[in-house]
Order: sequence, then structure tokens, then C-alpha cells
Amino acid sequence: MRVLLDENLDWRLVRYFDADFQVTTMDRQGWKGKRNGELLEEAAETFDGLVTMDKGFEYQQNISKYAIGVIIISAKSNKLQDIQPAMLEVNQVLRNVQPGQVIHVNANVS
Repeated sequence: MRVLLDENLDWRLVRYFDADFQVTTMDRQGWKGKRNGELLEEAAETFDGLVTMDKGFEYQQNISKYAIGVIIISAKSNKLQDIQPAMLEVNQVLRNVQPGQVIHVNANVS
């Protein structure tokens, strides 16, 4: 499965994905600064999943029309130490996300 990490997430998160995922960042793709609609269109051609922290993503775009699943992480901040607790669940849901589906993952631990 090919996964794109949104630019609002720390690039070092790539290390926390299961080995069988091919993960890259928007920066590595040369897509830094792309708007969400344009990003979804291009990403859907190459990637199976997009991981982001952009909570407005699903309300700004009709994700169901794109051939890519979106995982939205909720965390205290976009710092690595705040997002890392969600990565076990992110890896699990990525295995089952369907094109056009949005799944929320919460990194906040009690």
C-alpha cells in the first residue's frame, strides 16, 4: 500500500509505519503547498491512503469521489511525540481503509 504523509505532519513519522507500507511525504513528492482538492486529485492517482491532521479536510472536499482513503489524526499538536501514540492505530486502519473513506484516529492518551 502506498501512503502519503501530509505536510502538516512531522516527516519523521515515516519511521512509525509498518514495513509493508510505502510511505512518502508531500515534500518528497514536490507537492508542498498544494491545495486540498488538487492534492486529492493527484494523490489518488498514485496513493492508496493519505494521513493528515487537517480536521477540515473532510468538510472542505467531497472525499468520496476520490480513489484514496484518508486518515485524520487528532492530537494535542503536530509534534512527533504527540502524534506517535496514534501510529499503532493508524497502521491498523490503513489496512482496511477504502477509497473515498475518512477514518479518524485520536492520539490523545489519558
